[in-house]
Amino acid sequence: GLEWEIVAVDDGSTDDTERRLADLAAADARIRVLVFSRNFGKEAAMTAGLEHACGDAVILIDADLQHPPRLMEEMTRCWRDGADVVVGVRPDRELDAPLKRVTGALFYRVFNLLCTPRIIANAGDFRLMDRRVVDALLRLPERNRFMKGLFAWVGFRVERIPLKYGKRRHGDTKWSYRKLMHFALDGILSFSVVPLRLCVWMGLVVSCLAFGYGVWIALRTLLYGEIVQGYPTIMVTMLFLG
Repeated sequence: GLEWEIVAVDDGSTDDTERRLADLAAADARIRVLVFSRNFGKEAAMTAGLEHACGDAVILIDADLQHPPRLMEEMTRCWRDGADVVVGVRPDRELDAPLKRVTGALFYRVFNLLCTPRIIANAGDFRLMDRRVVDALLRLPERNRFMKGLFAWVGFRVERIPLKYGKRRHGDTKWSYRKLMHFALDGILSFSVVPLRLCVWMGLVVSCLAFGYGVWIALRTLLYGEIVQGYPTIMVTMLFLG
């Protein structure tokens, strides 16, 4: 009983996706297609989709159908009952490899320990957002966007519903462990100054130790002479520069 549209974002695909989407859009005016000039990544694709979505509520959903479309009805019902955000949360990660389960749990624990605000563990991008939430997200000026953190940062009333992932219908994931590691580091460094403060304090401690050791070598040389010729000069210079 609601009007709807589909905004499909083609993030630099190299197969027949663009033509097929164009055919769908030509057959149904409710389908609109955004085609990137190259692959810009998932965060940029979601942002572009949000910028072009016109509805009173917007649902983000992956195209590989691991996000079950049938949950959109329950999300819409929760939104009509007053929720600003309705997010699908996985009760388990049984489809993930053991290493990915461990590293995923570690990421959420480290992020919520270091960063503010906290993000919902095991909550993906499959969520419904009220127009007010979408507008708040689009006002944020970040270019290197970590959407999980931005979703939490804007606040609003959040309703959680259980989400059971399905298997991918086609293709393989493009998220390697290297990309996931970079993604995790980007997220933590975007929302926390703790790593920067740790680096500063570690640098100060090492500098003080190096300065103290350099002074000790200089004083020992003045009092007792050079044990090995040139050693004090080299060490004090290295400690000072280091």
